[in-house]
Amino acid sequence: MKTKSFLELADVKVIAAAAESEALKNNWAVTIAIVDDGGHLLWLQRMDGAAALSSHIGPAKAHTAALGRRESKGYEDVINGGRTAFLTVPGVHALLEGGVPIVKDGVVIGAVGVSGVKSNEDAQIAKAGIAALGL
Repeated sequence: MKTKSFLELADVKVIAAAAESEALKNNWAVTIAIVDDGGHLLWLQRMDGAAALSSHIGPAKAHTAALGRRESKGYEDVINGGRTAFLTVPGVHALLEGGVPIVKDGVVIGAVGVSGVKSNEDAQIAKAGIAALGL
């Protein structure tokens, strides 16, 4: 039997603070969502000025990255590459860049999803949050 790592509240707070710092540094108003490895919401933060819709898109990006075990950008690339049938995948609600898995010892233990600016900037914020864990 294997031992499983998981995110604790202290970890989530570290990720959220670092992601918020990255967003503030760039004057970006976003929503930051953090989920566990099953895509269950652990943290949701909608910064002042972030669009209301971003509070739905951010968690969906995180959910997609956690369940897919890869960045949500991969799905966006597949669809943009012409495989539009991928839009029918059940349980996946955000096939856009900005969802990034949190990986410890080769295992996905959660994900961060960000929405509110350009997709590559959303991903930049998510990765800054994850980097603060020092994994």
